[in-house]
Amino acid sequence: MPSTLARSALLAASMLTIMAAAIIAPSLTAMRSHFSGNPSADLLVRLALTSTALAIALTAPVSGMVADRIGRRPLLVTSLILYAVSGAAGLIVNDLSLLILTRVVLGVAVGGIMTAVSATIAEWFQGSRRASYLGLQQAFASWGGVVFLPVAGLLAAVSWRAPFALYAVAVPTALLVILAFRGEPAGRRAPRANGETTFSARTVPRLVGAYTLAFVATLAFYMAPTQLPFLLADFGSGAVVVGLVIAASTFTSALAALAFPAVHRRLPPDAITAVSIALLGAGWILVGTSGTIASATAGLLVGGLGVGLVVPNLNLRLSELAQPHQRGRVLSGLVSGIFLGQFFSPLVVQPVVEARGIAIAFTWAGALMAAGAGLAAIGGWLRGARRGPSAVQPALATERRSQQVT
Repeated sequence: MPSTLARSALLAASMLTIMAAAIIAPSLTAMRSHFSGNPSADLLVRLALTSTALAIALTAPVSGMVADRIGRRPLLVTSLILYAVSGAAGLIVNDLSLLILTRVVLGVAVGGIMTAVSATIAEWFQGSRRASYLGLQQAFASWGGVVFLPVAGLLAAVSWRAPFALYAVAVPTALLVILAFRGEPAGRRAPRANGETTFSARTVPRLVGAYTLAFVATLAFYMAPTQLPFLLADFGSGAVVVGLVIAASTFTSALAALAFPAVHRRLPPDAITAVSIALLGAGWILVGTSGTIASATAGLLVGGLGVGLVVPNLNLRLSELAQPHQRGRVLSGLVSGIFLGQFFSPLVVQPVVEARGIAIAFTWAGALMAAGAGLAAIGGWLRGARRGPSAVQPALATERRSQQVT
């Protein structure tokens, strides 16, 4: 069992991931004013937020190969240092194109951090302990938003540049990882079993399905930092309120992730998928039909619960699908799916916003999520009916054996 310090270091690194791009969300309106001389400032400012996600999505598979080949620890430390340098660059950069470039580099760093952390957890833990720690990982990733987004809102009220200083917290985190990982498993690439080098025909569709779900759920959820600031501005809210409201969704996401191990013991994975997507859909319908800050916040709280369940559920399913020597690559695909959803969110949603308004965009997204939840529930029921009750006992026996091993 890894030391308490080593496990804490992984969780500290997790806090820097999901919130990495959103930390500048409270600054978006001020950034748009600062760069108003650029005719494309309205879109480019949003891309300053989401270009990070595209870089993560495109480079995470490379991080996965690096993690499988040279080990998780060197990838994690290097990525944390790169995170600090590229993130804090926004304090001094005064060109919008160059600012977007630094955000791209930040994305490379985040992809490395997420891949290294997830692969290390899959390697260090088995069975129910893996499920519990993946829930903790997602919870701490969400707590990063709870902690940093309100602070970013306060800093953005002083200057739109000030929130960029928060990225420097990756420096002490890197030092903690270096110190804590001494004497722990190196996390190097596991040998191939029976010469296996490719994924089976049965595994590939399940991987694609998991990645697609991650993409769609994140595309919808990332409407919060990219669209909600402008909706709340119509309600008369300032940067501090925007930071607090968006942080509300990460708060409930953390609570749901902490509850994931208990949910996992009681519901099959397909049912967890249906419930999580239904919660996201219900939350976004509430946001879209809201007319006040309070009702919009309530919608975010509900939607956050859904995301808090869907990510650790996918992480666990993929960890169990992959062989040890494949985990870096398999889990990096999940990272790519999540952050492709972040990047494409404003590009997909913006035409609806321009045609019908932000509120309608949230309502339509919520309705689509609710429909998707219904399809997921039906699909899970059909698969369960085909397998029959005889499939349940072997699964329970496998879980009991994994708990005994750990």
